[in-house]
Amino acid sequence: MKRNYIKIIALLTISTIILSSCKKFLDVKPEDKVVETQLFSTKQGVKSVLNGLYINLASNQLYGENLTLSTLDILAQRYNMPSTHSLNKIATYAYMDQPTTGRLENIWTKSYSTILNVNAFLENMDKYKGVLDPQTEAIYKGEALAMRAFLHFDLLRLFGPIYATADSTKQSLPYYENSKNSINPLLPANVYIGKVISDLSTAENLLSQDNIIAAGVSPTTATDNVDFLKNNRNYRLNYYAVKGLKARVFLYRGDKQTALKYAKDIIAIASKFPWTTSKNALSEKQNPDRVFSTEMIFGIMNTQLYSSYTSLFDPSIKDEDILAPITTRLNTVYESNENDYRFNLNWQIPTTGVKSYKTFYKYADIIDKTKTFRFTIPLLKISEIYYIAAESEPIASDGVRYLNVVRASRGLTDLAVTVNINTELQKEHQKEFFGEGQLFYYYKRRNITSVPNGSASSGNITINYNVPMPLSETTYR
Repeated sequence: MKRNYIKIIALLTISTIILSSCKKFLDVKPEDKVVETQLFSTKQGVKSVLNGLYINLASNQLYGENLTLSTLDILAQRYNMPSTHSLNKIATYAYMDQPTTGRLENIWTKSYSTILNVNAFLENMDKYKGVLDPQTEAIYKGEALAMRAFLHFDLLRLFGPIYATADSTKQSLPYYENSKNSINPLLPANVYIGKVISDLSTAENLLSQDNIIAAGVSPTTATDNVDFLKNNRNYRLNYYAVKGLKARVFLYRGDKQTALKYAKDIIAIASKFPWTTSKNALSEKQNPDRVFSTEMIFGIMNTQLYSSYTSLFDPSIKDEDILAPITTRLNTVYESNENDYRFNLNWQIPTTGVKSYKTFYKYADIIDKTKTFRFTIPLLKISEIYYIAAESEPIASDGVRYLNVVRASRGLTDLAVTVNINTELQKEHQKEFFGEGQLFYYYKRRNITSVPNGSASSGNITINYNVPMPLSETTYR
């Protein structure tokens, strides 16, 4: 597949030129207006701006690393982080010390700058009417609105209060629905999440003619030109991604009935996102699809992925610098079950002999450079939808049956329907989402404060969920 879209340098609108604070813009210059007109007067120009928004999502400041591979998983105690490790301050919740402050600043600033770029894109779509046909315009707007909701929601999950408690009525974060140079008020978390749902609902309506509904993901081959209106729709915020995000948001809100409804909508068409095969998980040695890309409802492509892997997980990294779990902790997570595809495929003792313990291979590169799943980081998978359904079912035994669907697709035997559903759900989240950043959010949503200490072979640590807004934000309030 041709990856030219990855290389596009997004010439967005004047709103893309943003300083360190997400609310301060450079002065508007006459040539900016010319660039804006040129971009939004052609179909290719509009498409390049939208592609640029996805490139922003895939940056290392956001989902290319911080919110998937490193910072969020370190906060969740995934790895052994001795005092000598350069990222130890993150694992000890030293939020006012470097490098934690810098990483949180990057997440905040890049998220809000991308949100403002999304808003500028939507405003210019309305300003330059007639360039796109109505269906394409609706799809583009739907994707953009879904992206705005997606980013706002993850900002809430990271920087906002513990929603499951009475903190849901406390002031949380600002929500931006236009590109104006202004400081928006901090909203109560329950009002804020209402705006997330509103954006997703509008996006769902706009995406009602999404090609994925009739034709599925429509994956391409290595030599194809990609039309993202028709192909590889799981690399775009498609119709089913929006429904899946609604299931995620409603569960976070505590509305299990509605979360279950949306989860079942996805489960009804689950064949569009087929489970990985045992051949891929157990037999394929040179070019395994370790991210289970066929199961991905939405994900991104980061061209810097293998550089990030080399700097974070490569077995050649010194013991005090690598991101790797203590062996006993890793074995506990996977219950020492080598039949689990996630354990067997992604965790190995290096054959070079440089490490005596298993290291993380999920994002290691493969031999065949034409494989279309290279550079992929999943952000929403079908497995999560089954977990949402399992947690949301009013009858626990029905929930266990959803869990067993995932387990069977991971090479595991069925659980008895009498097991404690919450205990098993926590185990599944610990196994499933390595390198995807979801475990910290799960702990926070459930208000699980005491978790296994990643830097010790036994004992727990108390997670500090009071992640502060960066100084670049609080200075202006």
